[in-house]
Formats: sequence, C-alpha cells, structure tokens
Amino acid sequence: MSELPQPEPESDSQPFLALLPNLVTMIGLCAGLTAIRFVLAGKFELAVILIIFSAVIDGLDGLLARRLKATSEIGAQLDSLSDFLNFGVAPGLLVYQFALAESEKMGSWIVVLVYVSCTCMRLARFNVAQNKAAVTGIKPPPHFVGVPAPAGAMLALLPAFVAFETGAEPAPPLLTGGYLLGVGLLMVSRLPTFSPKSLRVPKAKTGWIMIATALVIGALLAWFWLSLILLTAVYGLSLLHSFYKVFRHGRG
Repeated sequence: MSELPQPEPESDSQPFLALLPNLVTMIGLCAGLTAIRFVLAGKFELAVILIIFSAVIDGLDGLLARRLKATSEIGAQLDSLSDFLNFGVAPGLLVYQFALAESEKMGSWIVVLVYVSCTCMRLARFNVAQNKAAVTGIKPPPHFVGVPAPAGAMLALLPAFVAFETGAEPAPPLLTGGYLLGVGLLMVSRLPTFSPKSLRVPKAKTGWIMIATALVIGALLAWFWLSLILLTAVYGLSLLHSFYKVFRHGRG
C-alpha cells in the first residue's frame, strides 16, 4: 500500500518585494525621527525638508504595497504609527521650538499638545473607518473626512515656510499658536476635504497632468519655499471651498 503524499510544511519566509513597502515606511519613520533631532539642534530648515520627505515616502509606500499586492495588517499599523510621529510629533515640536518656545507663559505648549492629540485622533478614526469598510464591504466616500495628517503637517508648517522664504522673524506666538490650534481642529472635524481618489481624469488629459506635475517639480527645485507656500495656500483655498459647500448645503 503506497503512502499518501504529505503536504509540504509552510515556509516562514516571504519574497523580498513583499517586505519592500514596510521598509519604505521605516525609511519615512527614520526621516521623521531625524527631523526631531535637527529641531533640537536648531536646524529648522533641514528638519522641515525631512518632514516633507517623509510625506513623499508616505504616499510611496502605499502605492508600492498596492502595485506589488503586498498590503498587510502590519503594514497598515506601521504606516499609521509612522504618520503619528512624522506629521504629529515632529511638526508640533518644530513649530514650538521655532516660534512658540519663548512664550511658554502664554500656554503655547498646550497648543502643541492639542495639535498632536488631534493628529492621533485623526489617524485612529481613519483606521477604524478603513477596518469598518473592509468588514462591511461598503466603500468609503471618495473624499477625506477632516484634513488628513500629511496635509495637516504641511498646513502647520506654513509659518516656517513663510519665515524661510522671506527671512523674517516668525509670526507672533499668539497668532502662530492660534493657527496651529485651528489646524489641529480641522484634522478632527467632519469637513469633507480633497482626496486624490476623487479625481477622475480623462485619458485625453493625462498628458496635461504629466506636464503640470513636471512644472510643479521644476518650481520646487527652483523656488522651494515659495512653491511650498503656494501649494499650501491652494490646499487652504480648497478647504474654504469645502466650508462653502457645507454651508450652502446646510442653508439649502
């Protein structure tokens, strides 16, 4: 009597490409940690550049995971934890050290705590929504609810962009603190905000999109801080448009 074939034992290894998105996430995390190091050393421009680099990485790791079909639960958790440090802790500390530290008696640290806490709650709410969509099979809306953490970090860093471009002193602590508080509240708001997933670009327009992307990259290389100011201002205008639509819908 011949023996039945035995199933092969499951391998503990996995292809390197499956690990690549998580490695990219860890690179972004290291960039955020290094940004904090430069904040403590007073090298604010380098710190901002590293936070922006981590924002680029944040978009890249998800794209890689989808292209390589390497999405995983641990990857999602790593991404969320990395986002909290890169777009919550690092920008909060930078704005504090850059513009608010000298006004400690005015409660500036409390504003930073609120901003970082709002980032944490924004990411937690996003994770819950994603898990709920996966369980129920109901697709989430094409727009974001509240300002996403990377966009919130760019908004929070706007006072630094302006100071670096103009060479002027940071805005008064009261103004900067109030602005940072507003950014934090926008992240945990229910305001529908722009998401790239909501874009529907006809194939005939693809060439124009590539040209526009090349122009943006060229502008960043030639006028880095000014381009960041303009891009952040455009996003701010999109938020005003969202407020207007919500107000008009409520009045209607």
